[in-house]
Amino acid sequence: MLIKKLEELTFLTSKDGCRIKEIIHPGQNGTDPGVSLAWAEVPPGGATVPHRLAMTEIYFVLAGRGVMHINEEEAEVGPGQAVYIPRRQTQFIKNISEEPLRFLCVCHPAYDPEGDEVVHEPR
Repeated sequence: MLIKKLEELTFLTSKDGCRIKEIIHPGQNGTDPGVSLAWAEVPPGGATVPHRLAMTEIYFVLAGRGVMHINEEEAEVGPGQAVYIPRRQTQFIKNISEEPLRFLCVCHPAYDPEGDEVVHEPR
């Protein structure tokens, strides 16, 4: 049985500039390579860098409010909402609250930095 405690995990900075803690990842845990789970945080007024993933991603917002951008679409998101991000779509999220924006990230297949491309487009 694999059980992880968030407070025992180390922060990393992803390619999009987001602070993350990888909770479940096959490269670290020997789990099924079909999925990974990370906890992410964007500070007040901050935003991730526009990027594209080779994998499908789902965000589940835990705290704070943000504006999610996928290609030309944008929508405000908050606690209890999930966002489906199809693979190879330009995406970023901006924190519009006065508290950290915290969310879970599920990737299928599991997140691989080789499939994470930073896109230099104006926000």
